Amino acid sequence: MKFPSGRYGRQSLEFHPAPFRAPLRAFAALVFPWCEDKVLICNIEDRGWCIPSGRVEPDESSLEAAVREAREEAGAILQDVLYLGCYRITERGEVRWADVYAARVTDLVDIPEGSESLGRQMLSPNELPEIYHLWNPLTEAVFKHSHEILKRHAAALGLLRDKGA
Repeated sequence: MKFPSGRYGRQSLEFHPAPFRAPLRAFAALVFPWCEDKVLICNIEDRGWCIPSGRVEPDESSLEAAVREAREEAGAILQDVLYLGCYRITERGEVRWADVYAARVTDLVDIPEGSESLGRQMLSPNELPEIYHLWNPLTEAVFKHSHEILKRHAAALGLLRDKGA
């Protein structure tokens, strides 16, 4: 699948779907947390409404960062966290990578005290363009892709259960 390119300020963005892996360690991780046909977004101070995301700490993997950020920014407990691909972020000749995941929300707990999050909400995809902080064709395509991958994963799990695996 080919994804359109995008921009965020001076940064140019490209999404490379799995199985592609970044040639360098990801500096950040993002997660698309779904509950059925709604996605969980959070209101981050100085950014606005977006999916949970943040820097990968030196002692963690990007997967661990995605799970941590979902908990810290949205109070989300995740399951079936799947690698979707990565963003190649270019600004003034410098290239950085951000790993991208999709996950199923199994529970919502209180957003931790001191979080940069000002709140959370579950939205259907058609509600996102009006509120999401960076809505463009690339963002829309990756949202759709994340939901499709999770639906395929759930269907595959259902088939395995039906076969007694």
